[in-house]
Amino acid sequence: MDRSFQPWLYSCLLITVLGILPEPKNVRMNSVNLKNILHWEPPDFYKGNVTYTAQYKSYRSFEDECKNIILTSCDFSNISKYGNYTLRVRAESEDDQSDWVNITFCPLEDTIIGPPGIQVESLAGSLYLHFSYPNIENEPDMWTLRDYYYSWTYNVQYWKNGTNDKLEKNTRYDSEVLTNLDPWTVYCLQVQGFIMDKKRSGEWSQPVCAQTTDNGSHPYWTYVTVLIVSMIVVLMLVLGCFCMLWYFYRKVKCIFFPGYSFPQHLKEYLEQPSYGISFLLPVPSSESESFDKLSVIEESENTGHDTTAPCDCSAEVLQQSLLSGKKNT
Repeated sequence: MDRSFQPWLYSCLLITVLGILPEPKNVRMNSVNLKNILHWEPPDFYKGNVTYTAQYKSYRSFEDECKNIILTSCDFSNISKYGNYTLRVRAESEDDQSDWVNITFCPLEDTIIGPPGIQVESLAGSLYLHFSYPNIENEPDMWTLRDYYYSWTYNVQYWKNGTNDKLEKNTRYDSEVLTNLDPWTVYCLQVQGFIMDKKRSGEWSQPVCAQTTDNGSHPYWTYVTVLIVSMIVVLMLVLGCFCMLWYFYRKVKCIFFPGYSFPQHLKEYLEQPSYGISFLLPVPSSESESFDKLSVIEESENTGHDTTAPCDCSAEVLQQSLLSGKKNT
């Protein structure tokens, strides 16, 4: 008989004769993006109804996370993400209980970092990449792995479709631009998360392919067209401004400096030939004017005579002089 087969046969006989409940098998933790699920397999060669109890312990005593369940898995995602834990599970059937099966688990160290999300946009001969962190379930405000791993970076691999020559690029930002690409060429790429301080790499995303456009340069006729259109627009703006200024100038002139219209009857009078020029020239004097010198003498007060009589005489003399002047003319 094969020696490797003997322990298995002895276990079967012991279970059958003594009724001992064997412990669960293949206990393991499956943790992806801090979604922590403990898995196990039912015991062999036991035909009764079996339930399971799973517990965890961090610093103090063990606490039940799943009790008397018939499933072969238990969700430990609600435990704190920090610290080390001891997890254990056992099988139970009526009054029988199996031994505990223990494993250790550290969420931030043991969880698998899932692939980030990626969006690709082709523009002007380049590929614009936008990344998103893996989400964490059962966390408020849509927390991501970036909230627990502060040294998070992205590793990007890209290559021409149909070739195996891959190029790599690293970035700490949520976006990246791939330049110096061949125009009108299909490129494929994938991205993974990388924790620098822990030297841990996450899973690669599924390849995403996109085709580049031209290299971003424009033909010369586009520059000529833009130049001509710009000149036309500038010319129209200058003409529009000039017309507006001229319009406002005329309005202001009419309001503050109204035009003067020469009377019509004066225009007609000046248009006559007999008065056209002679009216404007000075009239020469044919006769000379004569003047008489008149002197008024008052008597002094010492003579004692009345001064009224000489004044009257002087007035008469003045009148006669004026009359004689008129006769001479």
